[in-house]
Amino acid sequence: MNEPLSDAHILIVDDDERIRTLLQKFLSRNGYWVTAARDAAHARRLLAGLDFDLIVLDVMMPGEDGLTLTRSLRETLSTPILLLTAKGESNERIMGLEAGADDYLTKPFEPKELVLRINAILRRVPVEQAVVEAPKSLQLGPVRYDVTRGELWEGETLIRLTATESTLMRIFSASPHSPISRSKLVEDLGRDSDQSQERAVDVQITRLRRKIEADPKSPRYLQTVRGAGYMLAPD
Repeated sequence: MNEPLSDAHILIVDDDERIRTLLQKFLSRNGYWVTAARDAAHARRLLAGLDFDLIVLDVMMPGEDGLTLTRSLRETLSTPILLLTAKGESNERIMGLEAGADDYLTKPFEPKELVLRINAILRRVPVEQAVVEAPKSLQLGPVRYDVTRGELWEGETLIRLTATESTLMRIFSASPHSPISRSKLVEDLGRDSDQSQERAVDVQITRLRRKIEADPKSPRYLQTVRGAGYMLAPD
C-alpha cells in the first residue's frame, strides 16, 4: 500500500544544499523522479517549464519564503504542496494550510516519514479518476460539482481545487446530507489521527467554503453539524 508512485515527479525547494541532496538521493532511491531548487526564484523558473506531481517546500528560506510562494502558486496552480518547517508551533502549520498547502512535516524528520506523507498525498489524486457509471453532479447554488470528473464549476468557470480540497469534495459528495466526523475525515485523508490533524481539517474546510459559499462565515452548503462534524447539503 505504501509503495511509491514511481512515475511521480517531485520538486524539492530548500535553500540548504545538504538537505536538498539528502532528499533528492533518498527519494530517487525510492523510485521518484526528483528535481531540486535552491530558492523560490529557482523554483518558479522550473515550474514555468516543467510539470510536477508534488512540491516539497521549505518554509524558512531567504528572500521569498515558503508561505509566500505557496500563496502565490495557489493563484494558478493546483499541484499538491507539502511544507517543511523547522518550527513546531501550531500557528505556523495552520498558516501553511491556510496558504494552500496540502500537508506539513516538521524538521527534523525521518526520510521514510516524508515518503509516507508524499504517498498519502499522491494517492488522493488517482482515486478521483475512478470510473463512475453515469455522469452525476451536485448543485450548490450557482456552483456545480461534477462528481464524475471531480471538478467544481461556477457557470463556465472552473474553480481550482487543491488535491486535499478535491478529496474532501469526493468524500462529501459520496454521502450528501450525512454528517462526517472530523476524525473520519482525517482517516479518509490518510493522515495520522490526532488533534492537530483535526484542526488541519478545519482549516481545509474553511478554505473550501470560500470556493463554495456566497457567505463562508454563514455556510449554506458545507455545514457544521454540532457534535457530528461537517455535512455537504446540496440543493
